[in-house]
Amino acid sequence: MTGLVVCVGVLVLASIFGAVQAARSGRLRLRPMDGVVGLSAAEIGAELGERVTLLQFSTAVCRPCRATRRMLAEVAVAVPGAAHVEIDAEARLELVRRLEILRTPTVLILDPAGRVVGRASGQPRRADVIAAIGKATGASVAPS
Repeated sequence: MTGLVVCVGVLVLASIFGAVQAARSGRLRLRPMDGVVGLSAAEIGAELGERVTLLQFSTAVCRPCRATRRMLAEVAVAVPGAAHVEIDAEARLELVRRLEILRTPTVLILDPAGRVVGRASGQPRRADVIAAIGKATGASVAPS
């Protein structure tokens, strides 16, 4: 009987943990270091966007990274002055550690000066990305 109670307890805790993780995955939010950390074009290996840069950290085996790549590329084309840059997390471990990237995909929203103004761990929703671009640029964004 005790074993059954322990099993049920573990299953309930695992379910709660899974639900919390699923709810948090892909949400764009700020962390204490965001807004303070700045990245240059040399650090990311590409030019920053005029209005905003969508910086994606990916790995070769990450399936959600592919869908995120396609979505961010579409948003970058639709929003004037936006750039999408993808970085292989395995090849840039020093940058991954500095920015505290814990999983892929992780998307950082950079303002024109290269400051981090938003972050999503997991696959973000298109609407959240567009809203973060508006926040980064201080203007409403309507993709063309």
